[in-house]
This record gives sequence, C-alpha cells and structure tokens, in this order.
Amino acid sequence: MPIYEYKCNACKKKFETLVMGSFKPQCPDCDSQDLARLMSTCGFVSKSTDAGGTPQVTTSAGASGCGSCTSTNCSSCGMG
Repeated sequence: MPIYEYKCNACKKKFETLVMGSFKPQCPDCDSQDLARLMSTCGFVSKSTDAGGTPQVTTSAGASGCGSCTSTNCSSCGMG
C-alpha cells in the first residue's frame, strides 16, 4: 500500500495519503479530487562502522529525515 504525495490544483495544498486499490484521494483542506501526483524524493539511511569501530550514519541528499516525519533526529531510524 503506497503512500503518494499530491498537490491540489484547486487550493495548491501539498499532502501525502495512503492509496489502496481504486481509492480516489481528495484534498484534506478543500475536498477537491483535482489533484496532481508529485514525484517524491527517495532517500536512504546506511549504517556502518569505520575502521576504528565508530558507528557511521550516511544519508542520501534527498533525505531530510524519515519518510513519515519531518524530524532529522529520531531513534527509530538512527538519524542524528
């Protein structure tokens, strides 16, 4: 069940929503179904250790945090 990012053509609000089957998303602000699906950035988190055994966390340039939040430091994904 993918989460898609949309921009409402009526009120210009950007939002994400879970899309299941033939579900037709609508804007949470104005209830319009006149939406444009946006290209979402794809990010990753890579955890490793350096030669001295120090933990290292690497993120892609598009990643600003978790895909489900705007935090850049949380214990659930190891960011920070």
